[in-house]
Amino acid sequence: MLVKVSGTEGYAQEAGSLIRRWRSISFADQHSQVLHLLPDAPSRVLDIGAGIGTDAAALAAMGHAVVAVEPVDELRTAAINLHQSSRVQWIDDSLPDLRIINSMNETFDVVMLTAVWMHLDHEQRRRAMPRVSSLLRDDGVLIMSLRHGPVPRGRRMFDVAPEETIELARVAGLQAVFRVVTPSVQQANRNSGVTWTRLGFEKRSTFQA
Repeated sequence: MLVKVSGTEGYAQEAGSLIRRWRSISFADQHSQVLHLLPDAPSRVLDIGAGIGTDAAALAAMGHAVVAVEPVDELRTAAINLHQSSRVQWIDDSLPDLRIINSMNETFDVVMLTAVWMHLDHEQRRRAMPRVSSLLRDDGVLIMSLRHGPVPRGRRMFDVAPEETIELARVAGLQAVFRVVTPSVQQANRNSGVTWTRLGFEKRSTFQA
């Protein structure tokens, strides 16, 4: 099967089993450590690598307007069928360039990058961080997770150091405000030693009084 986006290797082929597995993971369980970073007021959220739409749907239910980006057709189609919400707009796009999102000339209060960054190699990460930062409004929040542990067969993943990510973000105008290491919410991954670093960043206003 042709892989149209680097980093998505294995996902289309395993979509059926992944959809069944991911449907058992709730937004609250997945993001319990970072929920305090989300704004209380209705906001514009960009969910990059939205998978089957669990997070996008939950954010929409909170009153946020969500642009959900997912490059794997099988996952995006499942998401649209599972979570039909007028508050979610689905886009076929991908990092590091996000060409379609960039062409929209829109900025967001929150950008979510959940289980995505590890699919980018070093050069792609270097290109992607300024693009992500440019999509955030001043005082906006970037919430992301980094995977550590064995790479599943057939996947393209890299073990990304939090320190590298924090430095790339700093250069792109984002200040780290949160960092925590957590076990995987999936039992099979916990058994194999998979852990996650959850990071939060704020885009500071460039205006100086």
